[in-house]
Amino acid sequence: MAMQERAIRTRRLILEAAGAVFDEHGYTATTIAMVLERAEVTKGALYFHFPSKESLAQAVLDEQLSLGAVPAQPCKLQELVDITFVFGQRLLDNPLLKGSVRLAVDQSAPPGVDHAGPFRQWADHLTEVLEQAAAQGELLPSVDPRQTVELLVGAFAGVQLMSRALTDRSDLAQRISVLWGHFLPSIAVPGMLTAIDREPDRGARVLAALEAGDGVRAGMRLSAR
Repeated sequence: MAMQERAIRTRRLILEAAGAVFDEHGYTATTIAMVLERAEVTKGALYFHFPSKESLAQAVLDEQLSLGAVPAQPCKLQELVDITFVFGQRLLDNPLLKGSVRLAVDQSAPPGVDHAGPFRQWADHLTEVLEQAAAQGELLPSVDPRQTVELLVGAFAGVQLMSRALTDRSDLAQRISVLWGHFLPSIAVPGMLTAIDREPDRGARVLAALEAGDGVRAGMRLSAR
């Protein structure tokens, strides 16, 4: 069991190091040596988990969806909004997510790396959320969930790229708030608009609540021992 836990930690360490290097240098300029130096692991340890640079890049891409997870909300439009804010908040300091996003828009990745995968995964996941919102009467009758989500995913990708180019994402939360200010009136029934929290600090507050909840659960587990 101890060896398994150590292997899991090592794999995560390598992924986070790879994310940071891919984010800084892009796919083509990144080398395995650079990842090894950042992760401070042996070549054998890296190749045990990832037999090639392509497999390492794919593993970084595959982590993206999980890094946008948020608590379920009774209001599904609020849940959708929260996903974007939490994703944006984590983009400020999560090296694995930063690398995954860089790879998703990096057209230099070889055919063996599915850099478009996160776009499809996000579209599938968010469509489910929006369909739930529609079932609860939160959407205007004219809204097509799939088309709306694909527009949202594309718009968010562009917004975060612009924010990175102009301010190293320091204004990303504000830009997400503005995005929703334009987006929500076109999809939500009027009665929902004032009920949805789209303040720029929404992501920070949701993450703080998540971390506090994890701390409480950890304390409960320790007390039970």
